[in-house]
Amino acid sequence: MKVILLENLRRIGSIGEIIDVKRGFARNFLIANKKALYASKENILEVEKIKTELGKKDAERKKEAKKISEQINNKEFEIKKLSTENKELYGSVKPTEISKLIKEKENLEIKPSLIQPLKEIKALGKFKVKVSLHSEVDSEITINVTSAETIQ
Repeated sequence: MKVILLENLRRIGSIGEIIDVKRGFARNFLIANKKALYASKENILEVEKIKTELGKKDAERKKEAKKISEQINNKEFEIKKLSTENKELYGSVKPTEISKLIKEKENLEIKPSLIQPLKEIKALGKFKVKVSLHSEVDSEITINVTSAETIQ
């Protein structure tokens, strides 16, 4: 199915580009989240008219993302979790917890969907976490998992 992109999307395309994607991806993600339109003649003409405006919005988003990136990049956040004697956690540290932690410490609203741990956080220690703030702006933070207490 052919769609016209309304946003720059990593590994997919840029604003105004007409791409061919699977029907489900187009309907359930791109169009549902207002990231694309069906590629009809009317929509193609409409997107051509508003392309510069979309570009300006994208530049603003990128500028905001850079500002947030400067605030959190290479910072370390500490989280306390229950653990066993051999330093394994009960459960794991999820992106939603990391998002709440950043909200508490830095007062920044970052969606959990933008937070991608490089590997699952299931033990005590330091872990690198990638934060994709924009299709062209990434940050990296460190999550230091410490023991709240051990349970026998």
